[in-house]
Amino acid sequence: MEQAMRTSSAFCITGWLLVYFSKEAWSLDIGRFSTGYGIGIFSFVVPIFIAEIAPKNLRGGLATLNQLMIVCGASTAYLLGTVVTWRTLALTGLLPCVFLLVGLFFIPESPRWLAKMGLQKEFELALRKLRGRDADVSQESADIQASIDALQYFPKARIFDLFNRKYTRAVIIGVGLMVFQQFGGINGIGFYASETFVAAGFSSGKLGTIAYAIIQVPITVVGAILMDKLGRRPLLMISASGTFLGSFLAGASFFLKGQGLLLEWVPALAVSGVLVYIASFSIGMGAVPWVIMSEIFPIHMKGLAGSLVVLVNWSGAWAVSYTFNFLMSWSSTGTFMIYAGFCALTVLFVVKIVPETKGKTLEQIQASINS
Repeated sequence: MEQAMRTSSAFCITGWLLVYFSKEAWSLDIGRFSTGYGIGIFSFVVPIFIAEIAPKNLRGGLATLNQLMIVCGASTAYLLGTVVTWRTLALTGLLPCVFLLVGLFFIPESPRWLAKMGLQKEFELALRKLRGRDADVSQESADIQASIDALQYFPKARIFDLFNRKYTRAVIIGVGLMVFQQFGGINGIGFYASETFVAAGFSSGKLGTIAYAIIQVPITVVGAILMDKLGRRPLLMISASGTFLGSFLAGASFFLKGQGLLLEWVPALAVSGVLVYIASFSIGMGAVPWVIMSEIFPIHMKGLAGSLVVLVNWSGAWAVSYTFNFLMSWSSTGTFMIYAGFCALTVLFVVKIVPETKGKTLEQIQASINS
């Protein structure tokens, strides 16, 4: 897994340098493609790596730190983007990649990956280093080893195995959460926040964009604290309900503007809707789908299943980002009401399909889902 992260860092560094030095559109496109490829690998590998090294009572909170760092980076980019040029902004993307390349020399490899590779001595050393010298890791080591030994009876995973009845529920949960995460409209609302505020009646979208950037970080911290206290399902339901309310309020503001009603309230209602949406998304829907994705697939299926889930996520992100302006041209009210509909469906999906994984080992979670 560490090698995958090194490779991703190399792609991101190359991409940001191409963006910074670009003179033509083609070099800018290649740079964006390279950074996108690297980030795509990160978005799959990092949650799984965290889930595999974390103790079960801290796994949710630690996995949420990944999302916290993402929103910190996004918020920093939003704020810096108001005062520096895009070339200078590209240079800031290099710093985390360089820190990671250096930091990986001091981070132990995933014990589960080492056990799967048959590196028994390294597996035991990594697990003891992660849990502390005085910790009793005998039971955890035995559970991991038993799970790895059971893999010997499974053939090498193939893409058609994703449709095997044994793994159908896990695939539905992973893919479904990513579909609802993206089609609830997060990237359309996030990428075009400034334009949305202007369309609602503000002379400039800068103030709303800054508020958008600032609000994400503290709310994500709250989500990280609550992850292993409330559990995954309650956070998802609270978060999806909040994004529904935020989308509905934003849609209502554009409806009032179109009807010429309460025009003095329209800008404030639009900003309130977007900020409620972002705060609600940050507390659960941003991080929890990635946490659950990292928990539900058995180790021999994680490569294929995780790749499918990431593909669905980024395809959804592209689709929502690409269609947002077209939908807003068609109907601003309708756009946000569509997003509100997906958010409402998310609550039903979580209630009916998504299991609670708080406080369970990865082996217990996978055994209960895939049995």
